[in-house]
Amino acid sequence: MITVRRSEERGHANHGWLESYHTFSFADYHDRAWMGFRDLRVINEDKVSPSEGFETHGHKDMEIITYVYEGALEHKDSMGTGSVLKVGDVQRMTAGTGVTHSEFNHSKDKDLRLLQIWILPNEEGIKPGYEERNFSPDTKRNNLKLLVSPDGAQQSLKMNQDVLIFATILDKGKTLQHSLKSGRGAWIQVIRGTVDLNGQILNVGDGAAVENEKELSFLSKENTELLLFDLN
Repeated sequence: MITVRRSEERGHANHGWLESYHTFSFADYHDRAWMGFRDLRVINEDKVSPSEGFETHGHKDMEIITYVYEGALEHKDSMGTGSVLKVGDVQRMTAGTGVTHSEFNHSKDKDLRLLQIWILPNEEGIKPGYEERNFSPDTKRNNLKLLVSPDGAQQSLKMNQDVLIFATILDKGKTLQHSLKSGRGAWIQVIRGTVDLNGQILNVGDGAAVENEKELSFLSKENTELLLFDLN
């Protein structure tokens, strides 16, 4: 079964410097039908104006994944980490017992676009941690590239939950397949383009919850970038 979450149905907040679309309930947006999916709790699509950003704030007991797809993100945290994430960079931050950080658009004249993803950890009260890695477009081209996993397989980032996160950049007309093991589900989030997922058309910003499907088949209707979450 595939349940489509249309882009225009998501929560929306415009703070001037920040425009954000919420796939699941977040902050002032509350929808009991969309509180999350399995261990996936937040997918926010954020557009941040030049030199603007999030002042220092805290998180606890959450696995936080940031996927930058346009611009550059300047990050600093209480673990002593400071970096600038650019297109293709993926960040995994384990909030654990507690961490504070700030996030700003590093550019003075270009917008920053990213997905911020929150996933519930497999246990609470663990030591905070940080990791980042670049996955070039070539590694994702017409291929499901593993970005995050529970064991760091295939040089992916390692997180504290049984979730696999893949990314692909599909050229128009290309196809991909992904098998789901028994009992597992999936979430698909389209970043750009249009894709046919098992006969369902997903456009930019659309998401889809997948339950009780053994095989996922993707056919790109135009150049498309998307994330696939394989969830326990």
